[in-house]
This record gives sequence, structure tokens and C-alpha cells, in this order.
Amino acid sequence: MNALGESSESGSILSSPTLSKSVNLRDDDAFPRQVSPIRIGGSRNTSPLGRVGSRNTSPSRQKAIKTKPRGFDEETAATFGKAVHPDVQMEDNIWAMLPEDLLNEILARVPPFMIFRLRSVCKRWNSLLQDGSFLKFHSQVPSHGPCILTFWKNTQTPQCSVFSLPLKTWYRIPFTFLPQWAFWLVGSSGGLVCFSGLDGLTFKTLVCNPLTQTWRTLPGMHYNQQRQLILVVDRMDRSFKIIATSDIYGDKSLPTEVYDSKLDRWSLHQIMPAVNLCSSKMAYCDSRLYLETLSPLGLMMYQLDTGYWEHIPAKFPRSLLDGYLVAGTQKRLFLVGRIGLYSTLQSMRIWELDHAKIMWVEVSRMPPKYFRALLRLSAEKFECFGQDNLICFTSWNQRKGLLYDVDKKVWSWIAGCALQSYNSQACFYEPRFDASIY
Repeated sequence: MNALGESSESGSILSSPTLSKSVNLRDDDAFPRQVSPIRIGGSRNTSPLGRVGSRNTSPSRQKAIKTKPRGFDEETAATFGKAVHPDVQMEDNIWAMLPEDLLNEILARVPPFMIFRLRSVCKRWNSLLQDGSFLKFHSQVPSHGPCILTFWKNTQTPQCSVFSLPLKTWYRIPFTFLPQWAFWLVGSSGGLVCFSGLDGLTFKTLVCNPLTQTWRTLPGMHYNQQRQLILVVDRMDRSFKIIATSDIYGDKSLPTEVYDSKLDRWSLHQIMPAVNLCSSKMAYCDSRLYLETLSPLGLMMYQLDTGYWEHIPAKFPRSLLDGYLVAGTQKRLFLVGRIGLYSTLQSMRIWELDHAKIMWVEVSRMPPKYFRALLRLSAEKFECFGQDNLICFTSWNQRKGLLYDVDKKVWSWIAGCALQSYNSQACFYEPRFDASIY
């Protein structure tokens, strides 16, 4: 049993300590109907000092407290056994003189969502997110880890909740800073989130950083029509690109366009060869963009460095009902979909592309109990997306989410999902303060 309540065989659901007080989870309803209020200070205290003064009903623990800790002398043991009083006052004048660089280094290691809430402490901390020294420290510490971002609109007001996989907690992020357009979620990369939509009759694209609450509209494309988009962030180069694929608009084939944040403009590239796309889902890995095609059967691959399209004749598995391309780490590309013509024989499977043999190789199957709980009807729709060999399945009808770790081969439910409506959209998200929209 690991931190996510994971199990390769069991279908039980485990919630985090911060969720257990406000969310009642059941085996037949993994997602509560409402997202619990976000609480930072209600986390469990696992410190030895913090547990001494609290109530302990375990006989074994009571006995351990009364016994002198091994290796301590009497004075140290007496000090160790003293209860910690919560009303002990900290010396404000000492903490006020904390050096700026030390404060920045400490705060850079605090989970990003907690810093977002700590901005209201004082003016100094409120201006911290624009401080170059803090952003430098923040960019050097290890990443917070993968999160799942869900986005929806409630009475035309953008709403967003983020589930932290390392902390096993949902956080509500205000999205009222975005303009009142009819936009939808494109995706996320490197701490940035991309949206596209209509401002009146004009198609527009915007990028934002949910943590810093900053956003900007990108310049219009050469052929400014509704397109399939994908966001790619290069953290080493501190830049990002957006690829607009060659959609068909009317009777005219549109060329591929690429936006470069360094140049702040769109550039025209090759028109995709005439194909019959079987899915609007795309996957980007190893500087290549992949799309599924029915005619010719296989994949279309766009190389970002050369700007050219190439067909890959990788035939799909037989009886594949619906397929999603999911990007893994490095060059790994996965295909996720249902197999079987009848509801009683259906199953969810995962294949990986063998680049050398140009064929799909099955790597995993969803256990039947997870499949029946996620999709109770044979025609029920589901969404699938991935990042870093993690694959997430969501079912809007059942309001459930399932996570699969390809490396560990472990399936686990996502506790307390924030799917509020049928038009909710979701993607993986990496929270970063140093992700710039320019």
C-alpha cells in the first residue's frame, strides 16, 4: 500500500488525512458530490513532539511514552517527554530579522498551493511572487510533482480545482482573472495552462499561470480559425511553443502553424498530407506530435524541429472501439482504448508503440472490477490523458477518476474528485511560480 492508496488488485478507496474529515468516500462512489473546502492548517501533525500532548488511545503507544527512550539520559528524556503548549509565543522581532535570501529559500520549499494562500499574511509575502530572488530559488528546488487540473464553468464563471498527487489533497484556485470568453481548455505544460475560444466571433488563444494569476492573449494566426492546439514548454530555454495542426476549414486545407514565445509570432509550415483523422486527440513526446488516422491507417507524425509531416503505418489493434494517444517519458507513446463489440466482453487495454517494429505491443489491461466501476454502460464515454508514464481515466457520468502508473503497474482511485459538471475538462498540471507567460 503506497501513498496514493494504490493497489494492483484491490478496488478500495483511501482518502488523504486532510480529506477524511470533510469527505465521505464509498466503494460505489469514489467522488463526492462537492469539493470540500480547502484547508491548509488542518493537516495531520506527524511530529513526535506534536503527538506527545495529544490524546492517545493505543495501549502500545501509552506504554512507549511512559518508558524512558533508549539512549537518552534522564535530563534529555524529561525534556523529550514535556508536552508542547500551542500558546507558546514566537519572538516576532527575531523572525522579522530573518535574512531575505534565507526566507526565500525556506518559502521556495513550501508546497506551491500553500504559498498561494500565504500571500495574505503581509505585503512582503504578497509581493513575493514577483521577486526575482524567490523565483530563482523556486526554479532550483525539485518539482512539486504531478497534479490533475479540472476546469469548468459555473454560470459562465470559470472554476478550477487542482488535485495534488504528492499531497493527496484538492485545492481550489480562483480563475476569475481570465476574460469572459467562450473558451475551453487546450492543455498544460511546464506550469502554464493554455485556453482557446471565441471572443465574439474572433478565435483567440491565451496562456496563463494559475498560481501567479497572470495571463495574456497571443497574436492572431495567419489563418485565424478554430484549430487543434497543443502547448509545449521548454524550461531550459524559458520559452514555449503552441502547435496548430492542419485542420480542414470549409474546402481549404490550412497549413500547420507554430507560435514561438521568443519571437511572439506564428510561423507557417507544411500542410498535412490528405488524411482521414479518426480522433481529435493528440500526443506530444520527444519533439514529435502524433495524431491517429484511418486513411491511410496509422499515425501522422509532425517533427517540430524540421516542420514536416510523416506517416507511420502502425496498424491499430483489432476491435478497437475508441483510442487515445498518451505521451510517456522520453520516446514512449501509448495507445489506450476499449476492445470488444459486446458490453460483456469489453475491456480497457494499454499498448505501447514499438518504434523499431512499427507496431503496438500490449503492456497492460484494466482489471474488470475497475472497468465495471468506471464505465457501467458499454456506450459510456470516458476521457484519458497522461504525463510521465501516469495515465488518468475519467468518467463524467460516474464522476470517477482512475490513475494508472505504467512503471509500477498499479491502479488507484483518485479520492474526492472535483468533477462538477458534464462539461468539465481535465489535464495533468505542474504548479510552478517561475513559469513565465512571455
